[in-house]
Amino acid sequence: MFANTFWSLVPALIAIGLALITKEVYSSLFIGIIAGGLLYSGFSFTGTIQQVFPDGMIAQLSDGWNVGILIFLVVLGSLVMLINRAGGSEAFGRWSVEHVKTRTGAQIATIMLGILIFIDDYFNCLTVGSVMKPLTDKHKISREKLAYLIDATAAPVCIIAPISSWAAAVTGFVDGANGLTLFIRAIPYNFYAFLTIAMMITLTVRNMDFGTMKLAEMHHRLKVENKEKKVHSGMTGAEDQPHPAASVKGRVIHLVLPIVILIITCVLGMIYTGGFFDGESFVDAFSNSDASVGLVYGSVAALIITMIFMMATKVLNFEECMTAIPEGFKSMVPAILILTFAWTLKAMTDALGAKEYVAGLVESFAGNHALMSMLPAIVFLIGTLLAFATGTSWGTFGILIPIVVNVFGADLNNELMIIAISACMAGAVCGDHCSPISDTTIMASAGAQCNHIRHVSTQLPYAMTAAAVSFVVYIITGFIRNWLICLPLGIVLMIVTLLVIGKVEDKKTA
Repeated sequence: MFANTFWSLVPALIAIGLALITKEVYSSLFIGIIAGGLLYSGFSFTGTIQQVFPDGMIAQLSDGWNVGILIFLVVLGSLVMLINRAGGSEAFGRWSVEHVKTRTGAQIATIMLGILIFIDDYFNCLTVGSVMKPLTDKHKISREKLAYLIDATAAPVCIIAPISSWAAAVTGFVDGANGLTLFIRAIPYNFYAFLTIAMMITLTVRNMDFGTMKLAEMHHRLKVENKEKKVHSGMTGAEDQPHPAASVKGRVIHLVLPIVILIITCVLGMIYTGGFFDGESFVDAFSNSDASVGLVYGSVAALIITMIFMMATKVLNFEECMTAIPEGFKSMVPAILILTFAWTLKAMTDALGAKEYVAGLVESFAGNHALMSMLPAIVFLIGTLLAFATGTSWGTFGILIPIVVNVFGADLNNELMIIAISACMAGAVCGDHCSPISDTTIMASAGAQCNHIRHVSTQLPYAMTAAAVSFVVYIITGFIRNWLICLPLGIVLMIVTLLVIGKVEDKKTA
């Protein structure tokens, strides 16, 4: 009765709505899962229990890809704890204060690092967060702002990088055409990705914020200033002291070298799973890689090498290294719990036929020739809503890309098809960026060590602004069909929009 209808999206909408209203993510996700189980079973008690636990949560935790991501999270948490215990983060913080003098410089450095680590969004979120937390903390940048910068340079950058796990995923969903060629040709039309980057840089250079992010930044600065006053007056309590204390022997190399090793070993792990060492080219190895397994290989190797390095340089002994591992695990428990619930909720929407429902919507629009020029904007909107409701970009690719390819007959000479494919990818990333149940959003919160709902609520106005401008540009592009005109136009429109918002914010505070 509820399958393949709008009801298939209701469990996710319940979870998202409750999370945003109550600011509590665990119970909101679980209630959404229960709602999905009830709808699927026709409100049968035993059927609901079966769908929620054996067919839902247990099945998701038995999935090889999901288990690999959880192991990667745990190992990354342990690696970060090792770096912190060794004093590497504190040393980097001291160094960054001497070399990066301004808040703007700290944010630009975070953006640049996020853009450079374009291989995989999970890897990006946790690595950038680990490296940049000391620097952003020193410059009184809130964890909400750090989480936004991480999230906005994860999926939006990966989706315009030809050599990334995301490019491999997209090309895998294309039948009847050269997937990589189509992906590359679609890059200039991925307006949401480019406009998000333009938005970050504009906000940073102008040192402006708006909406809930502005409030978060103001609150954080006041909190830090009050804490500094307590330190100067000798009023710090036990809760203000680091526990356990970091090694005083730590140097910048104790943060930089483990991160460099992590990047190298993870790249090697990914191309190994893609057959690079069996004769495949570097690009083909990336296209065929299993990111989940490759990241496990790389992170475990990096953890072992880092432990040996810490002991060899005598900043930590063997016992201290071993103690850091379970502590790192504990730090990732909130992210693991949210991911588990998010995956289970996705299983509910899949079982209810959300894919089939959305596919029918897209095909009905595509079948109307009068709406053909509007198709990119429509696909962008549907992709955004679907990814927001389900929390998955890749799942959205899998639904929409084959439909778009079938509509146009895999004709690479049809510019409108290229635009529509790019709109699908942009919409999926946009919805993923906004959704509190998205893997990448959860990872960004974990990487920045930011409360998840605060990250979502502060990021949402920024993501929706970029989405609104992107939607307008896709309407224009459906008629003009030339990225050389439309991409610069979109960037200018994005900057003008931010300038207008800035003037409105200035009037409010005047």
